[in-house]
Amino acid sequence: MNSPFLTLVSEKMYLKRYAKRTVQTYCYWIKAFINFNNKQHPVTCHDAEVELFLSFLANQKQVTPKTQALVLNALVFLYREVLQTPLTLELNFNKTSIQPKLPVVLTHEEVTSLLSNISAAVSLPCKLLYGSGLRLMEVVRLRVQDIDFDYLSLQIWHGKGGKHRRVTLAKELIEPLKKQIAVASSYYQQDKDNADYRGVWLPYALAKKYPSAPMEFNWHYLFPAQKLSIDPESKYLRRHHIGEQKIQRTIRAVSKRLGFVKDVTCHTLRHSFATHLLQSGADIRTVQEQLGHSDLRTTQIYTHVLQQGANSVCSPLDKLKLSETNR
Repeated sequence: MNSPFLTLVSEKMYLKRYAKRTVQTYCYWIKAFINFNNKQHPVTCHDAEVELFLSFLANQKQVTPKTQALVLNALVFLYREVLQTPLTLELNFNKTSIQPKLPVVLTHEEVTSLLSNISAAVSLPCKLLYGSGLRLMEVVRLRVQDIDFDYLSLQIWHGKGGKHRRVTLAKELIEPLKKQIAVASSYYQQDKDNADYRGVWLPYALAKKYPSAPMEFNWHYLFPAQKLSIDPESKYLRRHHIGEQKIQRTIRAVSKRLGFVKDVTCHTLRHSFATHLLQSGADIRTVQEQLGHSDLRTTQIYTHVLQQGANSVCSPLDKLKLSETNR
């Protein structure tokens, strides 16, 4: 990061245990705020400039409500934690009116077709996206010890919002997961013989609390990268997890090759997991817990694709017997 000020912001966030992606996102929007104000230092700006920037994002950039809220959170952090001049609680700005998109959901047949045509290299991660309703980063960040074969579940640590949860594991994936653990073990045995290898990266202060953990196999990633790399923070030689880009590209390419009209992404499999659970009769609270949603209203959006129609309402047209006379 070239800017000393943004470096200061990122360091402050890391000290408060913010996730790397959150740090990058906050710094991106703080930089955008600085550029919007003709590169004035934020210390010379405050409520009025923040209100203008948020209104600009809603009016000119037409960002989603979620993005606008994220930008507000970034600026609140900046002024409260870094500059120590908190913003007012009564900011007056134009809130974006753009409605969030409804989730794209695949049918059971489409999921079957998609997963059957995914290459072996990323087949298991894709099946976990659908089979356990995981977010993409939750899949690639899985560690060996997160797999609980006894209770057929996965432990998700520090998910979105820093929350932990336990999710279901499909029986069909037991053997593929055991084979993947064997693959990860072969990388681990190879790395142990490398004198420069410093073990796997651990979040926050765990490496200090458990000094031997970075070299223990159970802490290593379930889906290790093919090559060792230098940790940009510690400068240690480590083996990171696989990149998410390959999975993203594969799903898009396969869905396009199969002729899907729907815009299919990794998150589409998570949407399909939730909708299919509800369709099979699962309680919405259970689905909420599986997905890790804080607000039940976020989960309720999936009810729109149930077979009976929006919110399980059966259309009265289905009960009419109309003759097809208007051909």
